[in-house]
Amino acid sequence: MLTKLETYLSHPLARNLNLDSPEAIQIHSRIIHEKPFLRQIYEGWYTSISRLLPDDIGGPIVEVGSGGGFLTDFIPDLLTSEIRQVPTVHIVLDGQCLPFRKASLRAIVMTTVLHHFPDVKSFLTECAYCIRPGGRIIMVEPWATRWSRLIFRYLHGEPFNPEAKDWKFPRGGPLSQANAALPWIVFARDREKFEREFPQWYIKEIKLREPFCYLLSGGVSLKSFMPGCLFGLWRRIEDLLHPWINSWAMFATIVLLRKG
Repeated sequence: MLTKLETYLSHPLARNLNLDSPEAIQIHSRIIHEKPFLRQIYEGWYTSISRLLPDDIGGPIVEVGSGGGFLTDFIPDLLTSEIRQVPTVHIVLDGQCLPFRKASLRAIVMTTVLHHFPDVKSFLTECAYCIRPGGRIIMVEPWATRWSRLIFRYLHGEPFNPEAKDWKFPRGGPLSQANAALPWIVFARDREKFEREFPQWYIKEIKLREPFCYLLSGGVSLKSFMPGCLFGLWRRIEDLLHPWINSWAMFATIVLLRKG
């Protein structure tokens, strides 16, 4: 049961929404499209993903966990996917068991999906099998910093456990179960372990981003705290914080290169 404050802050469409229900993805899609501030954040994510794709190899590009997004506006030949049947996606699949041939893909892309995988090692192993040498995994994920630890721990609905000893967590609903600290754990805190266990992958880039904008957008659960017309102003404020981004970022663009 929501408190009065939670009811006031929550987006009307997301209020009491079961995140693992079939309609949740379509509702999130509607929220993203109807909130101008939030939509511009996704446009920034999608622009960075499309620019980071390898252009020296061929093959399909697959988006895992397409959800309510619109990455096809930026990558027209993209193969979209979800864990359950959704009218707007091409393939139903589980990211921890990918149905693609060996070395057949140019890239796998995703936004805020990795931290929902109960077994991230299975995903990385599957990707190493089906992505060809020179291909990439490109993702935008939550990231743990001094600032984001406060936000994710106290103001965000998803589980956040940067102290987790293991990369796994109990299986549950595909959206409700998560550890928002998992990308930071795998690629920063446990980077040596990642490089040791996955020599097929090279961390090409980790670009930290979004100290404030996503929070101000309210995400897909809360009302927007800023009108879309102020997005450019807040983006410039974030740019001024770049020298201190290691302390303030809430998200990261992560690029993994498949070695030959």
